[in-house]
Amino acid sequence: MIYRVGRVVVLVRDYDEAVEFYAQLGFQRLFDGRGDNGFRFVHIGLPDQSGVGLWLLQPADEEQIALIGRQTGGQPLMVLYTDDLHGEYLRLASLGVTFREDPREEQDSYVAHFRDVYGNEIVLVQVKDGDAAGVPSLP
Repeated sequence: MIYRVGRVVVLVRDYDEAVEFYAQLGFQRLFDGRGDNGFRFVHIGLPDQSGVGLWLLQPADEEQIALIGRQTGGQPLMVLYTDDLHGEYLRLASLGVTFREDPREEQDSYVAHFRDVYGNEIVLVQVKDGDAAGVPSLP
């Protein structure tokens, strides 16, 4: 049985540029090293989610280069949860993060959409009951 997500791949132009951007969101390097073939592996994640994270990956060819910033077909790359959406919105905006819209209230949450350094859309959510684990799941 599958029991956990490990890494989700995000195509990036430059490893260090991506690490710097995601550090603003609280991501830390989980691994940064080279394989025997010289290929660089950069994994980042949030400190309270051991083993779960993003595998930053430079494209291998022109087709993959064209997918940087749009590898999800215009849909959000991920959803990040916070316990203070307004505070995070102000903090990230002051760091130059580009928000698609001002935060909005929904029935069970507050939501704001922003883009990473490559244009990937990320959704920032504060669940009203304060518990992201309370987000409805599939039956």
